[in-house]
Amino acid sequence: MTDTTPYRERLADDPQFRDVLFVVIDFEGTTPKGYPAEPIEVAALGIQHVPGRGPMPSGLSYQSFISPPQHAPLAIRDTAQTGITSADLAEAPAARAALRALDTILPTTPTLLVAHHAPTEANILYAYRAACPHLAQTRIVDTRLLAKHILPDLPAYDLDALLAHHGIPQPARRHRAMDDVTVTAELFRRLLTAAARPRAITSLHDLVRVASRTPRATQPTQLELP
Repeated sequence: MTDTTPYRERLADDPQFRDVLFVVIDFEGTTPKGYPAEPIEVAALGIQHVPGRGPMPSGLSYQSFISPPQHAPLAIRDTAQTGITSADLAEAPAARAALRALDTILPTTPTLLVAHHAPTEANILYAYRAACPHLAQTRIVDTRLLAKHILPDLPAYDLDALLAHHGIPQPARRHRAMDDVTVTAELFRRLLTAAARPRAITSLHDLVRVASRTPRATQPTQLELP
């Protein structure tokens, strides 16, 4: 792990940052024509600041295959990208059940989600907000936005490009949810360290302001006119 001394001296001085649990989340999915993406796998990994060590695994870990609905079957291209097969999904729970199970293990302490290119995760959580209200109403810190704020001159900000920039090895199973969560968590740690050096981010408030968006589930619902 990289030297976190600058990170410890600055960002970790914020009590709100020290108390928050970050839950890195990733979905793998299938995108049927004419419909939004549907998840076929989800993984989540908790990380939290440890004095003198920086952000470290918290012990929260979750992974589940998800059986897609009939209108969004697993496609050949999905298997080619993820390695997930129909046999993997044969006994998998539906999205509502899988996300409800994840929702129930989230603590009541302050929590922020973390994802790379967070709109994908945000849209799925919003679609299943009745099953996972806690998740759907939790802000997501987007490591893509964070990287753009801290490293404004990079030629690309996709996950592979940022892993290469930071010297983070590609996971054994890229495009599997837990492997992607693990490297996204390491990327997040590296970005926090980089943010601390020029004092680009010195508080949880700064982090939320520059790298997250308000969840749709927390916004007022507009009634449609008859």
